Amino acid sequence: MKVAGGRVPIIVGTGTNNTETTIAFSTAAEAFGADAALIVTPYYNKPSQEGIFRHFEAVAAKVRIPIIVYNVPARTGVDLSPETVERLARIPTIIGIKDATGDLGRLSSLPAFLRRRFICLSGHDATSFGFNTMGGRGTISVVSNVAPRLCVEMHDACRQGDHHTARAIHHRLRPLIAALELESNPVPIKCALHLALGLSPDVRLPLTPVCPETETAIREALQTLGKSMPGAAGSGAVLSRATPWRL
Repeated sequence: MKVAGGRVPIIVGTGTNNTETTIAFSTAAEAFGADAALIVTPYYNKPSQEGIFRHFEAVAAKVRIPIIVYNVPARTGVDLSPETVERLARIPTIIGIKDATGDLGRLSSLPAFLRRRFICLSGHDATSFGFNTMGGRGTISVVSNVAPRLCVEMHDACRQGDHHTARAIHHRLRPLIAALELESNPVPIKCALHLALGLSPDVRLPLTPVCPETETAIREALQTLGKSMPGAAGSGAVLSRATPWRL
């Protein structure tokens, strides 16, 4: 919050699989001045759709800042049905969803009037271009940590209806996105930031550093992306520490 200094909105991840703990974390985030809370569906204990709804309902009743629901069934073991999303979207302080399913049909399953009020964000870089051309309003992105400028340009193009430019940028990003999906996030993106900016690649157990093959794939994808930029050097170009923030 201090680093941002009010220049950009801060969305804090406060979700757990315990409703009371999630309320406590979300309340703390609100006290620190967060602009919104990102709350994942309860993981491991696999609640029913009714249980998921009541979890978010209980949090929304205790917290005043806006809430963004995070649906990532590959990690949590539970999936939000379209009907539950529609019920959640009717709670005034639940303003949107981060959909990390990669299923482009999810967006069109919401009634049109809810899509106008509800902020639908992609949580899956590989399908974010398609998601945003179908009415999505942004992405909570992994690849944007290392190539923020390109990601902003792609989303700006989508908002302006320039799908040709957005598609071209997506195709340029796709090899890097694929490399970052070779192992579980956040391990590959930490490796990418280490290669590009010299930041620490360390992760905590049970996560372990990327294997050599993944590191090579990430390095090659970063170099290819750097060479594709206007004004980049020739075939011998490599990324400097400043390069990603121009990408």
